[in-house]
Amino acid sequence: MVTCSSLLLLGLKASQVSSSGIPKTSDSSSPSSSSSHPFSSSSPRMKLSYKELQQFHGVRRFELERSCCFSALLLDEERGRLFVGARNFLLSLSLDNIAKQEHKIYWPAPVDWREECNWAGKDINTDCVNYVKIVHHYNRTHLYACGTGAFHPTCAFVEVGQKMEDYVFRIDLSKVEDGKGKSPYDPRHPAASVLIGDELYAGVATDLMGRDFTIFRSLGGRPSIRTEQHDSRWLNEPKFVGSFWVPESENPDDDKIFFFFRETAVEAQGLGKSTYSRIGQLCRNDMGGQRSLVNKWTTFLKTRLICSVPGSDGSDTYFDELRDVFLLQTRDRKNPLVYTVFSTSSSVFKGSAVCIYTMNDIRRAFLGPFAHKEGPNYQWVPFQGKVPYPRPGMVRSSTTNSSMLSGLVPLSNSTHEVTLVQDGRTSLLHKGITSTNF
Repeated sequence: MVTCSSLLLLGLKASQVSSSGIPKTSDSSSPSSSSSHPFSSSSPRMKLSYKELQQFHGVRRFELERSCCFSALLLDEERGRLFVGARNFLLSLSLDNIAKQEHKIYWPAPVDWREECNWAGKDINTDCVNYVKIVHHYNRTHLYACGTGAFHPTCAFVEVGQKMEDYVFRIDLSKVEDGKGKSPYDPRHPAASVLIGDELYAGVATDLMGRDFTIFRSLGGRPSIRTEQHDSRWLNEPKFVGSFWVPESENPDDDKIFFFFRETAVEAQGLGKSTYSRIGQLCRNDMGGQRSLVNKWTTFLKTRLICSVPGSDGSDTYFDELRDVFLLQTRDRKNPLVYTVFSTSSSVFKGSAVCIYTMNDIRRAFLGPFAHKEGPNYQWVPFQGKVPYPRPGMVRSSTTNSSMLSGLVPLSNSTHEVTLVQDGRTSLLHKGITSTNF
């Protein structure tokens, strides 16, 4: 669990860095060498120690007594605010100086929920409180926020006003709603979500024990739908990292939602417990099946994300633990660059890497062959049979018969193709450092 008790905001320009005297490393195109492993680390263009960062005049520090875990961050440049979800608090901080002009909402779990949580064997001070895990823009005047609520997930609309001058920041606690399928029960469980229009798409554990992981659509006027329950081919102990909406074309019916996560790999069974990083794809206009897969996604597919470096002996070192993901928008909003942070799962070699993917590579992987195996004692191989039409994972169009879609079950919910890093190389490597969730 994140135990951060303070928040740092860095606002600097290149000229500030140049005049500050803070040491910088050499250009990242000139990697440093090391004989401890067959590949070399590549260095960032600028490296700051925590002490140097604190001393730099462009840094502002925010602390809040009796709180921690600033894990949900929402930047609002139009209002000049940073909205932050924390333990028992929802915060609105000024981008000019987060240490001043803060507004805060105290949002604790009800006493009876805390007592019930404590009776279930959870710690009254660390578990049985409300960790605000999700904060999204809902419309021009409101945010949508969700918290763990002492193992009773709960959500609420937060009024923030329409303009920067509107100093409004309040929750109507009489109108809170059930947060199941939106926020995790356990504050230790990661979650990822994206709010599009009036619909929330969330990757989250939906039960008290943290065993029923799902990608769930809620809110809005359409039926709530989810991934298949207790089927390891769909999701297998996933740790959700991020979620994004990416338009496919000018037609909104083609829009895709992508979830980034790591999970226990079913295709590696028999070789020990292995973790693979994944990207899952589903269609925004998916209405679920009519005969089979009722209230379930009919367009869900996933593929493996590969971040690796070649060794001198010809074998690759894999960074299998996806830790963070960021979409960098380009001039073409349909083709952002996907920046990811990985770490190794090996106990022998520890290191981290930044890998970059293009949307073209990701889309190409989802159009590849499906993974398939004949039986429990067989290996996973590319499916050689006839793929049904419409292809599993296809977006439903106005010409697609709904009865055709009702029987669509992706052969294993996994494509055999893997998504490789842009230009076939990692962008940043660091040995001896294991990146954690940001």
